[in-house]
Formats: sequence, C-alpha cells, structure tokens
Amino acid sequence: MTLRSRPHDLLWTIIRRIILLTLRRSAAKVLLTTQIAENDQPARRWLAPDFNRFMVQVATMADGLRPVANLPRLPRTGSRLLVEMAILTSAAYRVLLDNGVKADNARTLVADIGWDYYAAQLRLASLPFRLTTRDPGRRLQRTIRLLLWFPFGAPGAPGYAVDVSTKGPDILTHFTHCPPHSFVRTLIEIKGDRGDLEAFRQSWCTYDWPGADLIAADGKRGHYVRRRTLSAGDPVCDMCWSARATDQTNDNTGLQ
Repeated sequence: MTLRSRPHDLLWTIIRRIILLTLRRSAAKVLLTTQIAENDQPARRWLAPDFNRFMVQVATMADGLRPVANLPRLPRTGSRLLVEMAILTSAAYRVLLDNGVKADNARTLVADIGWDYYAAQLRLASLPFRLTTRDPGRRLQRTIRLLLWFPFGAPGAPGYAVDVSTKGPDILTHFTHCPPHSFVRTLIEIKGDRGDLEAFRQSWCTYDWPGADLIAADGKRGHYVRRRTLSAGDPVCDMCWSARATDQTNDNTGLQ
C-alpha cells in the first residue's frame, strides 16, 4: 500500500461503514417485525441478539465477497457505491441461506430490506423536484437526470452504460451494462450458484416500478415500463419513465 492510497482506502472504509449502518436500519425494520422460519422449524420472531448476530455475519460475508467485485476497476464512485450495496444484499441473502432460511423466503426478506433502503434514497433525490413542480413528468425527468449524473453516471463498461432519450414528456433510459448485475453473475461463476441471480432479479430489478410512482408522486401507479432486462438474459434494460400513468403496474413485468 502506498502513502497515496492510504487516504483513499480509509475513505472507502468509512463509506462502507455508513452504507452498512444505513442498511442496518432497513434490515431492522424488516427482520425485527417478521416471523422467520429457520432449519424447517416453526417461524419465530427475531430478537435483538439474533439481529445483531446476523449483521455481524453479513459484514463478514461481505468481506469475503468483495474481492469478486474488483472494485478498483470501476470508473466512477457511483458505480462503486452501488456495487458495495450489491455486495451487502448478496451477503445478506447468503447468510440467510446459511442460517437455514429457505431460498424463496430469503429472497423476499432481502427484497424488502433493499426496497426500504432504495426508497429512502429516491425520496431524498426527488425531494427538490417534488417541492418545485407538480408535474409528474418534470419530476421524473429531473430526478432521473440527476440520478444519471450520480450515482448512475455512465462512462461505459465496466461502469454503467446507458442510452438516454426523451419521447414527449417521457424519459427513456436503455441500460446495456449494469455493474451490480455483472457482480452477481461473476459471484455465481466464482463462488457457485445459490440462487443469487434470482434474488437480484426479485429485488433490484423490481424497485423501479414503485420507485417511479414515488418520484411522480401524483397518487397514481404505472409510471414505469420495462419489457426487457439484463438479469433475464436480454441485451438491454429498456426503461421508460412515463409522465402519465400506464397499465404497467406489475413489478414482475419483463421478468417472466
């Protein structure tokens, strides 16, 4: 380690701790309010010691998974932040499996934790635009453009790669490379498949439907359409952030 690299490494150690602390709050909301079945035993509610032990296990698991991500090769800070989150959600999923939670239940728990975390970030990012305009299309366009600057800045692979266009009041974002998705596929190649990609698809790949409605904040559903997704083996995530509510309200659209 060089003298120049030490401050950078220290900064990322602090950033990881902040992410873990924020994720801990989301995890507590889910895991301390849900009955969880482990090792084919009757479902029970976790208490603080159970939860604390789980979070220690997640941090340890994440340390073991992090080398798979090869974070230094990512060109933008935003990409690294989102891959760090993917490392933690993948670690949480695998720890739940190790603790005897069935895969379908583990996927649901991780998806709920991730949504609580992601929704909080969307509320913060969209707040200025929800306060300054009542037009849902403008709220969406302005928020998405902000997010495309950070953390979804797209210099191309191995970072995010995206084509952005508008169609009337709608904004289209066609992603052809997604670092968190690439991390999960690499994780499977190196560490073996434990249903990690399906867990990713049922969590990360479903958040934009409710996320778009949260940003639009007009009391309607269906501000997001996507028919293809990288995690399903398609060459693109063809996202449309729609100013007007559509009939596409199913979070699993494009995942079948």
